[in-house]
Amino acid sequence: MSGTRVSEHERIKAITRIAIHAEQAGFDVFAIGEHHNPPFVSGSDSTLLAYVAARTSRIILSTSTTLITTNDPVKIAEDFAMLQHLADGRVDIMLGRGNTAEVYPWFGQDIREGIPLAIENYALLRKLWDEEVVDWSGRFRTPLYNFTSIPRPLDMKPPAVWHGSIRSPEIAEQAARYGDGFFVNNLFMTTEYFAQYVDYYRERWEAHGHGAPETAIVGAGATLYVRTNSQDAFREYAPYYYAHPVLSSSGPLEDAAVATGATVGSPAQVVDKILSFREHFGAYQRQLFGMDQAGLPEATVHEMIDLVGAEVLPVLRRETDDAGEQASAAAESTGSGAEGPVAR
Repeated sequence: MSGTRVSEHERIKAITRIAIHAEQAGFDVFAIGEHHNPPFVSGSDSTLLAYVAARTSRIILSTSTTLITTNDPVKIAEDFAMLQHLADGRVDIMLGRGNTAEVYPWFGQDIREGIPLAIENYALLRKLWDEEVVDWSGRFRTPLYNFTSIPRPLDMKPPAVWHGSIRSPEIAEQAARYGDGFFVNNLFMTTEYFAQYVDYYRERWEAHGHGAPETAIVGAGATLYVRTNSQDAFREYAPYYYAHPVLSSSGPLEDAAVATGATVGSPAQVVDKILSFREHFGAYQRQLFGMDQAGLPEATVHEMIDLVGAEVLPVLRRETDDAGEQASAAAESTGSGAEGPVAR
């Protein structure tokens, strides 16, 4: 808890070490968010994941999220198809609008057009992946004529897509329409709040003819701080939580640990909390743990990865396998450049 910020170089190297360790500890997925404002350092998520792909062999590489509003769909299509080839198919992508207003003008866009941008850009992205030769025109970019995105997706199968959302029924509708996964942030507001969007997505999934609501593809987030005993977990995590302006907006840590996706405690408590999400979301397929967050020292993150790998993941897998959910557990890095209780 030095309160100092490590260099961008060291932070980027730390994120890659965390990703490699996550695979060694038995995690199924590693995800990195896209941010373009300090103290974050993860403005090029596909580049970082390509490096991790070269250092790993099993773990799925994902984003959390890639900004569908301020990225050119052509560049997303080509970058993630390239990543697919480099990683031998171990690639997912989570698309989102982002929650940092100033990013939009940096990339020539208007935040007031966030939802229309997300809808139009994804329609183009799907077309670029699904069709070899594309003719297209829309509101937000120049037309395409006789255009082929290269490289083509590996084995002509695009990466699996998740649509991330905090408060947008339009995004739940979009995910359901295309038969894609729907991922609820499950942070900053109550789990009960997010359940309404999952319910809506499941209803729309059925309405679009993809099957019964319970077959819909749902994922959920959670911040995670785990120690061998609960008292140490709450005591150690509290300074980081209260120094974080967004996490701490959920109120006192003890209250957030009950009502929101903030998951703090011993391995047994963490298991119970994660399993309790099924009461709100139903059976779901992916649980993303925000472990490298709030300025935690890298050494602490590695200690938690080992503890989760040894005492949490085996129980979660057993419980979800018994329920037929086939859930995957994932480690997430926020990609911040901060260390110690510095706002991120």
